[in-house]
Amino acid sequence: MPMNNMNLLVEDREELLGILKDRFEKNMERHPEVEWANVQAKLETNSEKLWSLHEMEKTEGEPDVVGYDEETDEYIFFDCSAESPKGRRSVCFDQEALEARKKHKPENSAANMAASMGIELLTEEQYRALQKLGKFDMKTSSWVQTPDNIRKLGGALFCDRRYDTVFVYHNGADSYYAARGFRGSLRV
Repeated sequence: MPMNNMNLLVEDREELLGILKDRFEKNMERHPEVEWANVQAKLETNSEKLWSLHEMEKTEGEPDVVGYDEETDEYIFFDCSAESPKGRRSVCFDQEALEARKKHKPENSAANMAASMGIELLTEEQYRALQKLGKFDMKTSSWVQTPDNIRKLGGALFCDRRYDTVFVYHNGADSYYAARGFRGSLRV
């Protein structure tokens, strides 16, 4: 879905802000130095970013603030759902992988979905940082940004948490599984 109408209805906007505020207040360990009033002020002046957060929420990503970048004056949101977001599973890695599949193509790719939502796939470093905030992907896995040299050879990376350890794996970029999706990041 292209990002053509990125304005939320007033009631959707207010509902989303309420959900984000509740999640923010219930998970202060993710952002101990951040105040909600400052986050909300940023969100209220940026309808495109609010729309992206709505898309993250709509696909069950449960976005939350995980940091603040002082240099850029931006709050960093990650998908914080316990498992890879339900509305973003069974996707291959990117458009090239989607086109390469001859049979049983998935409906979409992680890279296409992220771009249409206005977010980025987590990097391996971001994924590991997320795992320091809790235990995520104990039953699922999530595609992460993949270095060009690996991608050029047909591979892609994904991560999960098993045995109280974060693992990084590889798979063909055209593979997809019901338990593999992707997590996104957004700067506001």
